[in-house]
Order: sequence, then structure tokens, then C-alpha cells
Amino acid sequence: QVQLVESGGGLVQAGDSLRLSCAASGRTFRNYYMGWLRQRPGKEREFVAVITWSGGSTEYADSVKGRFTISRENANGTIYLQMNSLKPEDTAVYYCAAKNGPLWAYWGRGTQVTVSS
Repeated sequence: QVQLVESGGGLVQAGDSLRLSCAASGRTFRNYYMGWLRQRPGKEREFVAVITWSGGSTEYADSVKGRFTISRENANGTIYLQMNSLKPEDTAVYYCAAKNGPLWAYWGRGTQVTVSS
């Protein structure tokens, strides 16, 4: 069974840091783009960050640029999202996802990140 399982979410204060992890199993996502998306309260699901298979190229949403860093370890099928200088506006369910085309084909179940003021 193909699975993406997120971990590392929690409750933190504004200005704190968190590191999210996503463990992939059931298949090797070779040549897939891996990324993070989130859904904030009352908002549509939005793009956060994406990384290529090689790890040589990354892109970020303007709202997180300069604060978040995406990385991957292909040997163990894990991707990460380092989140620094967290703001209350970052409160959301964060999803790990994978794609090899324009649409995200695989999704994790999500992990809650709550940032208090």
C-alpha cells in the first residue's frame, strides 16, 4: 500500500521553529516532485513548497519564502519541511504530496501545526 505519513506537527508560539517529516512507503517516488501543501482555517488548500527528485531545484510560496526550507533524502524516502519564524497565519493542516505531472497524485493524511500569538 502506497503511503505518505507526516509527523512533527504540534502547538508552538509565534517565532518558534518546527521540522515536519514525511515518510514514503509502498513505492519509490523516483523522478517525482515532492512537496508540501497546507489548508488554513477558512481557506482553500494552498501550495507551500516543492522539490525535484535530485533536490537541485526548489520553489516556495511567497508567504513562506525565506522562512521555510524543503529537503529530501531519497535513500530513505523521506522529505522534510524546516519551518522557522512561525507566525499565527501559518496555522494549518500540512500535507505531504507527490506528483510526476501537473496534479498531485499522492497525499498524506496531514499533520496539524498550530501557532499561538
